[in-house]
Amino acid sequence: MTQNVYTVKQVNAYIKNMFTQDYLLNRVYVRGEVSNCKYHTSGHIYFSLKDESGTIACVMFAGQRNGLSFRLQEGQQVIVYGSVSVYERSGSYQLYARDIRLDGEGRLFERFQMLKKELEEMGMFAQEYKKPIPAYVKNVGVVTAPTGAAIRDIMNIVSRRNPYVQLILYPARVQGAGAKESIVRGIRMLEARNVDVIIVGRGGGSIEDLWAFNEEEVARAIFDCSVPVISAVGHETDTTIADYVADLRAPTPSAAAELAVYDLRRVQESLQKYRLRMKRAIGQSVQIMWMKVQRYEEKMNVLHPRHKLQEQRQRTMELEEELRLGMEKKITGSRHRLALYMEAMKGLSPIDKLNQGYSFVEDETGSPIKSIRQCRVAEKLKIHVADGLICAAVTETREEEYGQ
Repeated sequence: MTQNVYTVKQVNAYIKNMFTQDYLLNRVYVRGEVSNCKYHTSGHIYFSLKDESGTIACVMFAGQRNGLSFRLQEGQQVIVYGSVSVYERSGSYQLYARDIRLDGEGRLFERFQMLKKELEEMGMFAQEYKKPIPAYVKNVGVVTAPTGAAIRDIMNIVSRRNPYVQLILYPARVQGAGAKESIVRGIRMLEARNVDVIIVGRGGGSIEDLWAFNEEEVARAIFDCSVPVISAVGHETDTTIADYVADLRAPTPSAAAELAVYDLRRVQESLQKYRLRMKRAIGQSVQIMWMKVQRYEEKMNVLHPRHKLQEQRQRTMELEEELRLGMEKKITGSRHRLALYMEAMKGLSPIDKLNQGYSFVEDETGSPIKSIRQCRVAEKLKIHVADGLICAAVTETREEEYGQ
């Protein structure tokens, strides 16, 4: 019968794989008392958790220590969150811690996780419900303790960034009995004052100190508020339910003041830049328009009606001169032709003929007599000579032959 033989490494790897595939062992909370606690020079923490029935080895690597807000010591009652796996070199299993809280904090943390999950499922953390923070606020409501670093930081930041912004403080209890009711009243009262934005917060502390901001009543007051709310609870590493519900989370109260109030100096610097840019743009536009006006002026000087009139006047004078010369030429030519005609007509003029001894004969009706056949005996005739008229009567007619 053949038997399978495995190496120690194979067995340990198989067992480790079983641990890895177990969902519960990958996300487990373990409560117990700290013992054999050692801080290694590498930054890792080695310790054990024990109770009345047994012990489990634990390790928190240096990269996970940001989840530890206190120094781990012998005898502390803690709740460790992490995963159980096999350390193959020794073949032993141990708890790899990712977060460690004191036992009291652990119970609060469980409540925190349950409420967070419930409100998240209700959609109270959804981004579509987040209201935008106004860019330029005139008054800021603050819900925090009247004494303490938070309100002083907010006042200093606001006065430095914009001294014209009005701060309205609601002096609330931020921890202990009545804290959640006080914070809720503050939010609703400042909402009724119609402030532009509300800062809700306090300085840092333990989970017990910050617990008022993990209450459901405070979360619902922030969610239902019609005014944008900025949460500013604790330090950068502290996170509360109020941070998830608020329209904007600030890591610190000082940061909340910076997010809520615009920096007047930067606005003034921007306005100065815009003023210079506008001045340059206007100057350039004016210069461009002035150059256009000058070009138009030059063009108008060329196209001005005065120049057209001068050209037309000059042309008219030239035409007048051409007309005068043409008329003189025409008259001179006509006079020359007339002289020729007059010279040619001299031989044809009746007056000249009369002066040469010829006469012109016509009957009583004024018709010229060209033939003897036009005359009758005793008919009266008019004979025109050079110096007058001769009235005569026909006594006789006879034909004569003249050379043609």
